[in-house]
Amino acid sequence: MADNPHRGSTLDSFLEEEGALTEFQAKAIKEVIAWQLAEAMRERKLSKNRLAAMMHTSRTQVNRLLDPNDGNVTIETLQRVAAVVGRRVELQLI
Repeated sequence: MADNPHRGSTLDSFLEEEGALTEFQAKAIKEVIAWQLAEAMRERKLSKNRLAAMMHTSRTQVNRLLDPNDGNVTIETLQRVAAVVGRRVELQLI
């Protein structure tokens, strides 16, 4: 089967050529984590205020956790919030 002459490169290869792949991957990971935390909170019927109280932190900190545009969340903080909502954090280098 001949290659399709109208088919271009993959999105990943385009972003890599533009030097933006790592940035986009990091943003996607943050969005998934924020979504998973929000879903876990919803399942446990936890408000942001209640989660903050359970973590012994402020609602502002909880807002930062749920904001995929905030890049200053540590792995330790993610582990703490995951434990509060009945989850755990797993990281892999692949």
